[in-house]
Amino acid sequence: MPTLDTLTTYAKSTGFIYQGSEIYGGLANTWDYGPLGSLLKNNIKKAWIQRFQREFPNNVLLDSGILLNSNVWKASGHIGGFSDPLTECESCHQRFRADNMIHEHDSKVNPDGWTFVQMDDYIKTHQLACPNCQKKAFMPIRAFNMMFQTYQGVVLEKANQIYLRPETAQGIFINFKNIQRTTRNKLPFGVCQVGKAFRNEITPGNFVFRTREFEQMEMEFFVKPGTELEWFDYWKKACKDFLLDLGVNETHLKLEDHEKEALAHYSNATTDILYQFPWGFDELWGIASRTDFDLNAHQEHSKENLSYLDPETNERYVPYVIEPSVGVERLVLTFLNESLVDETLESEEIRTVLKIHPALSPYKVAILPLIKKLHKDQAFEIYQQLSKSFDVTYDDTQNIGKRYRRQDAIGTYFCITVDHETELDQAVTVRHRDTMQQERIKIEALESYISKLIQF
Repeated sequence: MPTLDTLTTYAKSTGFIYQGSEIYGGLANTWDYGPLGSLLKNNIKKAWIQRFQREFPNNVLLDSGILLNSNVWKASGHIGGFSDPLTECESCHQRFRADNMIHEHDSKVNPDGWTFVQMDDYIKTHQLACPNCQKKAFMPIRAFNMMFQTYQGVVLEKANQIYLRPETAQGIFINFKNIQRTTRNKLPFGVCQVGKAFRNEITPGNFVFRTREFEQMEMEFFVKPGTELEWFDYWKKACKDFLLDLGVNETHLKLEDHEKEALAHYSNATTDILYQFPWGFDELWGIASRTDFDLNAHQEHSKENLSYLDPETNERYVPYVIEPSVGVERLVLTFLNESLVDETLESEEIRTVLKIHPALSPYKVAILPLIKKLHKDQAFEIYQQLSKSFDVTYDDTQNIGKRYRRQDAIGTYFCITVDHETELDQAVTVRHRDTMQQERIKIEALESYISKLIQF
């Protein structure tokens, strides 16, 4: 598997991911997704919506606002409790998460739930060194709220202070009543959302793994109390199957169930799906049984009735919720890491190829005229025909072998070559990325042929 440096260089050089604000010297930990990266992200989101929304009866989509009434975040506990324990080195004045420092010092120690005093004592007792300057003196730990603040209106007053959302979930919870009323869905049903979230992370890093601006794909699946753990197991398996079906090697995955004492206060079951990134296993996907905490909190603060009347039992209750939540950027990194390989061919030539699932391939097809002067017109006609159904690229620069290699390296699943025989037999040569095998296909059959082989 590639190193993180290899992945970073590859992503930048091919047009998947660029440094944010690069011509101005960049902005730390910000990234722009180029032509290939944008297509990959869109394909990941399409696959997720297909599996979690379209294929499940009663699951629906929502696109809620990034800016929400500040009372939403008071009710959810984000304003009072969405903070990290921050400590500052007295020598170099760099700031670090105290809980991360402790866990990195001893991986068997889990400081979740510790007080700031306990963390301070641990750091002093074990003489932990500053990761930056190696000095061993730190200021007392403080709470660092991770939400980005902004102001609504033209006057910068405290009364107008609002926040960029740190998660998409709350937009779903506050719309539960609207969605249930307008769709008339019966429990169980899910609300799926893809959208931007913002967290003022203290220690972002590992390329796009942890950033301050990111996209989440979250579902809140509302169920009858007492059935939540059954549904929790169902969606835990569904999340893992999604990864396996898109080509992730099962040996690169681990499911880590949270121990009872480590569960968040609102959860009665949580599992993290860990993936083997270049630096080791780390969290990719979180699945949580959130009980009825969120709806109850918003019901209490808003004074709106968010209960559900069961039409079968005539019973009224606040639903429980199962939440699978995954970051788009982490999936981008996962699929690039999983798919990028260097192959040694029989000729001893090294072929770089992105063997990504065809449903995720940025371009499904590359149209290649064998000789530009002779074949470009018919090649472009085929391009226009197929581009109505697929993401297609056109390439007529350099010899055909170099063009094949170029498309292999960015994951294009098929290369279609228009040659001398095409005008005579109305057929083209189709080359498969993974096997490099070629076959002759009639132009009129191309669309159905491609569709059949790229399905997810």
